[in-house]
Amino acid sequence: MTATPEVDTTRLGSPELLRSVFRRHAAGVAVITARDTGLPGGRPVGFTATSLASVSADPPMLSFGIGTGASCWPAVSRADHVGVHILGEQQRELAATFARSGADRFAAPTRWHEGPEGVPVLDGVIAWLVCRVVTRVPAGDHRIVLAEVVLGDPAGAGRPLLYHQGQFTALRD
Repeated sequence: MTATPEVDTTRLGSPELLRSVFRRHAAGVAVITARDTGLPGGRPVGFTATSLASVSADPPMLSFGIGTGASCWPAVSRADHVGVHILGEQQRELAATFARSGADRFAAPTRWHEGPEGVPVLDGVIAWLVCRVVTRVPAGDHRIVLAEVVLGDPAGAGRPLLYHQGQFTALRD
């Protein structure tokens, strides 16, 4: 009997390995917003995130990751409060807009208003929160932002938007 050689499908830890594995992990899609207090007028900033996680129920806390090279990082590094928006399956273009480098993310057709604590709140999302930033934890080329929920609205309609295999998608029945 001849033994079949085992195929080693593992790879040494690398950014490519991490990306390859996480492409197989379906994640909810959120948009994080803040007001850039470092600029006159405090322009709104935001980015698409798939790293949103619930951290604690008491006190109610969440986390998300942001790259220190991201255009929004300077604003998020200074922000006392952030907005967290859960996108619905019909909001693929909104997710793409907030993921696109150099895009005017708050121009039409994006609908938004100034919410509590001056945080930009996106209209038409399936849920949103305003959170007070508690800390920012260094994690390689990113920072993990821990934030405490101040208030929000979970009453939007629809099913969540997902990110899987490098694209925005929806749940299947």
